[in-house]
Amino acid sequence: LLIKPVEGSLHNKNLLISIPHANLGQLPIGTLLTAPIKQPGKGANTFIAYQNAPWLIRKIAISQLPSVNALAALRSAPSKSAQNQSFIAFADPYFSKDQAQQKPTLAASLNTRGIPLRLRNAPKTSKVSSAELALLPPLPDTSLEVKEIAAVLGAKDGDIYLHEQANVSQVLKTDFKNKNIIMFSTHGLVPGELDGLTQPALALSTPEVTGEKDTDGLLTMDKILDLKLNADWVVLSACNTASGDGNSEAVSGLGRAFFYAGARALLVSNWPVDTVASRELMTDLFKRQAGDPNLAKAESLRRAMLELADKGGYKDPKTKSISYAYGHPLFWAPFVVVGD
Repeated sequence: LLIKPVEGSLHNKNLLISIPHANLGQLPIGTLLTAPIKQPGKGANTFIAYQNAPWLIRKIAISQLPSVNALAALRSAPSKSAQNQSFIAFADPYFSKDQAQQKPTLAASLNTRGIPLRLRNAPKTSKVSSAELALLPPLPDTSLEVKEIAAVLGAKDGDIYLHEQANVSQVLKTDFKNKNIIMFSTHGLVPGELDGLTQPALALSTPEVTGEKDTDGLLTMDKILDLKLNADWVVLSACNTASGDGNSEAVSGLGRAFFYAGARALLVSNWPVDTVASRELMTDLFKRQAGDPNLAKAESLRRAMLELADKGGYKDPKTKSISYAYGHPLFWAPFVVVGD
């Protein structure tokens, strides 16, 4: 119903720009089917039926915009050289002293239909004290994620801020004007998830760990608005950083804040992400960007998505065999390019 009216207009086109409204902003357009899915035979791996399914993303790259006016504004803004791959990242913050003292482990598991999905997501923190920010689970996989991307882009170790260094004070004092790719790999929080939280935020290391004063460990929307960016990419590798409130614009307050601060494009997510699949997708995406800096962002994401969907799968640490395929949109579809 959504694609049929414009299907004929998509032939020989490379990019579909979506300007969704209200709840449609939470639906990745690329997951719409253009034909029925064939059912697998018995004994096939979980989610194998979704591999090679006729998703719309197979036919065309897709990006999203908050409004038509945003397109005009983005295209009038000067862009950096495509060869500029300067990178800075903030990842794997510590939310308590206990986390800082413990040996890193794999991301927390969540059994969903009998399958252990390691979700990069905040726990159920609705209506709790801000002090319970310490209950947020650590995200050790994000350290590996940003290190792999940094290696692909040729970034220096000094451009990666991990653990207690991934804090609000460090973000606010950083000079971003020469950084073309800025990445935050942490929990995304929406208003109401913490008692007293009235605006969206990214969770960074807490004052309990860093000893900071005059901060609560949250990089809130108002702080982001004060940043001075000049970046072609801002990557929010966290949950729920794409969708708005379901009533108006589809891009979240976090996304709009980064645009206002000087980002020309965002890579954000619509729902909690599987942390292992996310790492594989992100690393593949930036390998493609490094290999061809002129490749469009949405096309880089499209190719990385299909690589993960068609060939990826979770390997059991003990048996080394694939427990389930990454063909389901749960794994490859949450991320979306917002911008031109």
